[in-house]
Amino acid sequence: MGQLPYLSLVLFLLAIAALVWLTRQYDSDEQKATLISDVLWMEQNLRFHLDRNEAQLQQLGPELYDGKLSAQTEAQVHHLLNQERGLVRIAWLNPQGKPVGSMPPHTEGGADDELRDLAASTSFELARNIGRPVYGAAYPVIGGAFHFAIHVPVWSDEALAGIVVGVYSLSDLVIRELPWWFSERYRVAVLDADSREIAAKSKIAPLAPQLAYRMPFDPPGHGLTLEITAYKSETRWIPVLLIASLVLLGGMIVWSVMQLRRQLARRQQAEAALREESAFRRAMEDSLLTGMRARDMDGRLTYVNSAFCSMTGYRADELIGLEPPLPYWLPDHTERRQELLDRLEDTGSTPEGIELRFRRKNGEVLDVLLFEAPLIDARGRQTGWMGSVLDVTEQKRARELARQQDERLQATSRLVTMGEMASTLAHELNQPLAAIASYSSGCINRLESDTLDRAELLDIQQRIARQARRAGEIIRRVHDFVRRSEPQRAPLDLNTVIRDAVGLIEADARKRQMRIVTELAPGLPPVLADAVMIEQIIVNLVRNGMDAMRDTPRLRREVRIRTRQEGRHVCVLVSDRGAGIPPETAARLFQPFFTTKPEGMGMGLNICRSIAELHHGRLTFEPAPEGGTIFILSLPVESA
Repeated sequence: MGQLPYLSLVLFLLAIAALVWLTRQYDSDEQKATLISDVLWMEQNLRFHLDRNEAQLQQLGPELYDGKLSAQTEAQVHHLLNQERGLVRIAWLNPQGKPVGSMPPHTEGGADDELRDLAASTSFELARNIGRPVYGAAYPVIGGAFHFAIHVPVWSDEALAGIVVGVYSLSDLVIRELPWWFSERYRVAVLDADSREIAAKSKIAPLAPQLAYRMPFDPPGHGLTLEITAYKSETRWIPVLLIASLVLLGGMIVWSVMQLRRQLARRQQAEAALREESAFRRAMEDSLLTGMRARDMDGRLTYVNSAFCSMTGYRADELIGLEPPLPYWLPDHTERRQELLDRLEDTGSTPEGIELRFRRKNGEVLDVLLFEAPLIDARGRQTGWMGSVLDVTEQKRARELARQQDERLQATSRLVTMGEMASTLAHELNQPLAAIASYSSGCINRLESDTLDRAELLDIQQRIARQARRAGEIIRRVHDFVRRSEPQRAPLDLNTVIRDAVGLIEADARKRQMRIVTELAPGLPPVLADAVMIEQIIVNLVRNGMDAMRDTPRLRREVRIRTRQEGRHVCVLVSDRGAGIPPETAARLFQPFFTTKPEGMGMGLNICRSIAELHHGRLTFEPAPEGGTIFILSLPVESA
C-alpha cells in the first residue's frame, strides 16, 4: 500500500509524457504533409512555365526563319525574355549550328562563346536528330550564375529549318517563378549532380532541417535536384502553455509527495536520534583524548569529560559547580587568563587556540592549547563557553629538542666547512706569521749592530703589528663562524655580513683560481637576523658555486654576489657560471642527504633553507641567463 501513491504518480507522468509526444508527432506529420503538398504545387507550376515557354518558342520558330523579323515577332520575343519567365536569351541557329539571329543580339566575347558551346553540345545534336525539344545540362557563366538551355527544332516544308535555343537563368527561374507566399515559408535551392548548390532563393531566417524535401528538377533533368527546406515557424503558445501547465502540475504533485515523505523521515530520524543521543554522547566522550569542559557566563564549570579529568587529575564531581579561581590554574597565570577573556569578548571564539599552563592535582605542570567557542541554546542565546584542551607538553618538549638538534647540525656543518678549508686557512695564516718572523729577525740584526736607525726600527715594528692584526682577523673570522651559541637576532647590515663571508672564503677562491665579485647596493635597510647563520648561508652558496665551476674555463670562473631591495624584502643573489642544475636534480635539491658531490653530506642546502625559513625568509634558485645558477636569499625588512 505504501508504494501505491508512487505508482499512481509514475502512471500520471507517463500519461502526460505520452500526450505531449503524440501532440508533437501529430503537428510534425501535419507540417510534413503541408510541405509535400506545397512542393508538388511548385513542381507543377515550374513545369507549366517551362512547357508554356517551349510551346511559344515552337510557335515563333517559323517566323524567326522567314528572314527579316517583323515588329510583332520581335515584340513576342521581348515578351518571352521577361524576367518572370526565366529566359535570358533566345537564339535561332541553322541546322549546322551557325547563328542566324539572337536576342539580345550576340556580340563578340562571352555571349558569342556561349552560343558556340550550345551549338556544339550533345543536346543540340540530339534535338536535330530526333526532331523534338531537348533540354541541356546546367553550365556556369560569368558572375557565378548557372544557365541551361532548351533546343527546339523548327521545320519548314518537312525540312529542318534550324534550332531555336532558349537560354534559362536558374536563379531567375527560381526567384521569379515562385510566389511570395512560397518564399516566405520555404527556402528553395537547386543542386547539381554532385549535390552542390548552384542556385537558391532564401531569406535570413533559421531553418527547420527536419522539414526538408528533395525531388528531381525535370525538366531540365541532367541530375539537377530541387531541395525545399521549411523555415522555423513561430511558436504556438497555446499548446506550449498547456503542456507546460501539465508538466508543472505533475512536478508540483511529485515535489509535494517527496517533501511530505522527507518530513516524515526526518521526524522518525529525530526521534531515533533523541533516543540514542545519550548513549552515543557517553561513548564519544569516553573515546576522546581531547579534554572538554563547559562553563556558564559567570565562569562556573558545568561539564567536564573523562579526558579533562585525566589531564588535571581531578574527578568530575570535584570540578563541576566550582567557580573561579579553579584548582588547576597556576597562581602566576592571571595575565594569561585575562588575555583569553579579552580575546573571547572581542572575537567570540579562539579558532587558532591559546597556550596556557595547568597544574595537576599532584602538583605537576603541563602545557595545554585551549580552544574556546560560545555555547548557544535552541533559542539562539549564549549560555556559556565550551573549551577544548589539548595536552601539548610532549610536543613542546619535542620541538625544543628538534631546535637544539638543528642548532647542533648547523654548528657541525660550519665545522665541516672549516675542515674543508683548513689547509687554505693554514696557508693564509702562515703568510703573516712568516712575515712577522722575518721582520723580527731583521729587527734583532739591527739591534745587534752598532748603528741604530730609529725610523727604520719603527717601520719594522709597524709592519709586524699589521701582520699580527691580519693573522688575528683571520682567526677572529674562523672563531665567529664556527662558534656555537644561541641564535641572537639583531638588526644587521647584510652588506657587512657578505664582506665578512667573502673575507673568510676568498683564500679558498684564490686557491681554486676563481674570482668573487660583489655588487652590493648601498643604503639597504637592516634586517633582524643572526649574523653567523646568514654568513653560513653565504659561505655555503659561494662554495657550492665554486664546486659547480670545476670544469669551467679559468677565465669564466666567477661567483657574483649582489644585493638589492624588492619591496619589503632585501635579496642576496649568488650566481655562478657552471653547467646549471638538471631538472631531475632540481626537484630534490633541498632534500636532506641528497648530494651530487662524492664527498658531500647532502645537508648544506637543506640547512640553508631551514635558516632562511627560521628568519621568515625564502631561499630559491633559477637558471642564470649567461649559464649557471642563481640562488636568491630573501629576508623581510619588516622583521627589523
